[in-house]
Amino acid sequence: MDSYDILLNSLRQITALEPEEELLFRQAFKPYVVKKNDFFLQSTEINRRLGFLCKGLVRYFVFKNDEESTLEFTKEAEFIADYGSFLSKEPSLQNIQALEDCELLVIEYEELQKLYKVSRNANLLGRVIIEHRFIIMVNQLLTVHRYTPEDRYRYFLEHYKDLVQRIPQYIIASFVGVKPQSLSRIRKRIL
Repeated sequence: MDSYDILLNSLRQITALEPEEELLFRQAFKPYVVKKNDFFLQSTEINRRLGFLCKGLVRYFVFKNDEESTLEFTKEAEFIADYGSFLSKEPSLQNIQALEDCELLVIEYEELQKLYKVSRNANLLGRVIIEHRFIIMVNQLLTVHRYTPEDRYRYFLEHYKDLVQRIPQYIIASFVGVKPQSLSRIRKRIL
């Protein structure tokens, strides 16, 4: 299955697409590669493209007191962007870094706007994708403010269980909000 098939299959899970629309999506999205440890987006840059992750894994993080604080992870068959920066055209506060070699399909902001005008289903798809990302963001924000580090680790295991072996422990620790040594103690208590 090629990258475009992965994209179209994901979109078809939201709504049926006309053959002409599928062609429009194939033309609008362009292949893009981000090597492991490189960035799809760095803070202070304006996010000018929306990415669909066909292969690989990324993390979103910010610097908090000169330390990395991981906000979330995105894996295959999901969209990536700093949507605030993408929509407002203002510099991003967050970084999106590849944890593995990544293959994406990307669309520039202007191309997306054109797609919204010519595709019958593009607006619906855009709304559903943004709503999904919004729910993820709100849940992540709530875990930071409501849960203990041990609860956040349980949240990680529940929501990212398929990624546990793909993410280095120090990055999981930055997601949980503790030092790697503290994460080791939390893991021992849970096991």
